[in-house]
Amino acid sequence: MPNIVLFSGSSHQDLSQRVADRLGLELGKVVTKKFSNQETSVEIGESVRGEDVYIIQSGCGEINDNLMELLIMINACKIASSSRVTAVIPCFPYARQDKKDKSRAPISAKLVANMLSVAGADHIITMDLHASQIQGFFDIPVDNLYAEPAVLQWIRENITEWKNCIIVSPDAGGAKRVTSIADRLNVEFALIHKERKKANEVDRMVLVGDVKDRVAILVDDMADTCGTICHAADKLLSAGATKVYAILTHGIFSGPAISRINNASFEAVVVTNTIPQEDKMKHCSKIQVIDISMILAEAIRRTHNGESVSYLFSHVPL
Repeated sequence: MPNIVLFSGSSHQDLSQRVADRLGLELGKVVTKKFSNQETSVEIGESVRGEDVYIIQSGCGEINDNLMELLIMINACKIASSSRVTAVIPCFPYARQDKKDKSRAPISAKLVANMLSVAGADHIITMDLHASQIQGFFDIPVDNLYAEPAVLQWIRENITEWKNCIIVSPDAGGAKRVTSIADRLNVEFALIHKERKKANEVDRMVLVGDVKDRVAILVDDMADTCGTICHAADKLLSAGATKVYAILTHGIFSGPAISRINNASFEAVVVTNTIPQEDKMKHCSKIQVIDISMILAEAIRRTHNGESVSYLFSHVPL
């Protein structure tokens, strides 16, 4: 592929390498380090003049450092005369701060969108945004890819009794995602309505739907401290579900998440590799990973060649 350069930020080298291998490219030379006063330094090690540049950086780990590094890399490529800079952000940072849910709350997702635009990004490729309206915070094109085709493939291949399963959303916000998966599998769905008193803590839950004697599959776009899905799993088992799986696009797993999963009664907690999971898997045998690098790689290839990306909304590239 001519005129394309792929750079990796320091947040998720493994995913970037997989994407590069899939496209048959070498990752571009870039050195990211910190000065002794903790300022971020980026040195692009090859010419990007007139090139189509893709920078892969996920919102995970040291989120603020990684975001700043991405902004600096975008700007460095922009002022080095690249023809177009695309930020590939598998897990979009600050995506949950997308509305004023109480007075004086910031809308940080909009701020991040402005920062990316001002830094010089011409195009954003991301995956399973927490709320798809975040695309409207940008004035540049945003491709919001779905992990759904890969999730469907995983369910069909790994859950023997998937025809007798029920897809469950742990909150009302994920109802749309869950109904879509349930339709594609031709199975029932259920919802859990939760009330939060404050962030990261769930108060009480109400199950809507019948899960008795079925395999329940919890589907959500992200799990952070895992309070919600662990509560939900207990709720489903007490309502008569035979097994409970959880499938999540972004496994953030911060704070007490790993110990909660270990103590909960999941068959498996399945996440994609939009966020690195190697360390977490060492501490928790229930975590399994779906590789989505081929979806990102195919989106990059199609964008570079000016082809439509909509095929990826319903199919996993071969």
